[in-house]
Amino acid sequence: MKEKSRKKKSVSEEDFKSALIKKALGYDATEVVEEYVSGEEGEIKLTKKKVTKKNVPPDMTALKMLLDNEGEKIEEMSDEMLEKEKVRLLKILSEYQD
Repeated sequence: MKEKSRKKKSVSEEDFKSALIKKALGYDATEVVEEYVSGEEGEIKLTKKKVTKKNVPPDMTALKMLLDNEGEKIEEMSDEMLEKEKVRLLKILSEYQD
């Protein structure tokens, strides 16, 4: 069998955080399954296409990871800084819920 080589994908901290937020809030996903057959003249034809929409529920573990990572910074913040952070996080949450 032919072995596929796997390349390590570099993920930035912002990409990681965005994915973690998406997982923590839950999201809708679409899965497409296509079935093809080979025709008489060698052409490939689509015979079946199934589109399924799934709802992935919020993940409490991802939410806990987000809160734990922010925990170190929170202890060092003033009340004013905490209020600004609260507004920023609420804005992010509202963007992901739309």
